[in-house]
Amino acid sequence: MPDEVKPNLNEATTHEAQLAAENIASGEEEAPKVDFDADYAAAQQFSVSEVDRTGKGAAAAEAATAPEYKTSKPEETKIQSQSTGNPDDFLESAKEVGNSPTQGVTNVSDDLVKQALEKGERKN
Repeated sequence: MPDEVKPNLNEATTHEAQLAAENIASGEEEAPKVDFDADYAAAQQFSVSEVDRTGKGAAAAEAATAPEYKTSKPEETKIQSQSTGNPDDFLESAKEVGNSPTQGVTNVSDDLVKQALEKGERKN
């Protein structure tokens, strides 16, 4: 069912809209008729392309988004530690962790930053 457009001069934002609203209000132009239901139905036809109505659309999308390189799947490694109940075992492992060569490095010098940048450049 077509609806009639009722222009409001106060809401016209452009000069052309103001002129059209004045012409419709004075009777020089006929107000356009808009059929929202028909427009909506037509828009639904355009919302899906012809390619997407066939299997070719899904295949094209899959090909366009496929990764260029294969990545390996991570393997889950399970490590089970045996509980001995002996506190000396815990102390021994704590000592091993405490002697880590990377633990407690707090002094960052210019030379250290330079070495890190050089290592990063070599890998690229």
